[in-house]
Amino acid sequence: MTKDLFDKYIWLVDTIHRAGRITLREINEKWAMSPLYDGADIPRRTFNNWKEAIQQAFDINIECRRVGGYHYYIENPEDLENSTTRSWLLNTFTVRNIISESKGIRDRILLENVPSGQKHLTPIIDAMQANKWLEIVHGSYWYDRPETYTVQPWCLKLFNQRWYVCGYCRERDAMRTFALDRIIGLTAMNETFEYPADFDPQGYFADFCGISTDSNIPMTTILIRAYGLQVRYLRSLPLHHSQKEVATDPDEECAVFEYRFRPTWDFYSTILSRMDQLEVISPASLREEIRCTVQRIASRYQESPGR
Repeated sequence: MTKDLFDKYIWLVDTIHRAGRITLREINEKWAMSPLYDGADIPRRTFNNWKEAIQQAFDINIECRRVGGYHYYIENPEDLENSTTRSWLLNTFTVRNIISESKGIRDRILLENVPSGQKHLTPIIDAMQANKWLEIVHGSYWYDRPETYTVQPWCLKLFNQRWYVCGYCRERDAMRTFALDRIIGLTAMNETFEYPADFDPQGYFADFCGISTDSNIPMTTILIRAYGLQVRYLRSLPLHHSQKEVATDPDEECAVFEYRFRPTWDFYSTILSRMDQLEVISPASLREEIRCTVQRIASRYQESPGR
């Protein structure tokens, strides 16, 4: 699947989903205003081909109600909200679609750039669909020179505006995660693999807060005290799916949240990014690690920046 076709499929799903019910004529009217428009209407045969491809690629069924003029609609639209992948695809394209149609205010809508998704995302998805090995030339921050790996792409994950591909790495004989923005070269190989039926992408990351994984880190129950507005922020956007509010100040000046996962670098980074608004209460070992890190940060500011 080329990126051009991928965008057209998502555009069609988004257009029908936003309309609720829509005819092919109405679809073509919106198509003429789309940035993907190539100067010609979508013929019925092409439309039917796109419908079949969308069903195979995204498991989204576009049905037709013949009574009253052949209106097309998404079967079980609530499934789109329940699937994080399909929901993300639609939300992303819906925003892009609306912006392209709002020419008068386009410059007033600012989005974050996700450069890693522009070049490598589509060929990786193609390899995942065909169960093909990937040859990845990866420029890690840990090594001076790029390394080449052969990888079975099992899943993709978006975290903090960066895409990652995760799967079995032949050279490491283990699971590895590669940031797409550090991929220098990517080639789909002719060699195929059998996707493991017992692999659960959501479950693989469930015990971690972020993208970093390390099964050698024990599962840990963590208590965090949040102050000020961070209390409301955590309620609306939890740090982790295990989050539970276990104590609350009556004036809502602070609250204590409980978590259970394996703390990796991503967790430390998140805590420190909230400045003085989050405090690790327990376990004592984790609290001590954060305290030592804060002390090292403070020591840097005690020195002159011009040394």
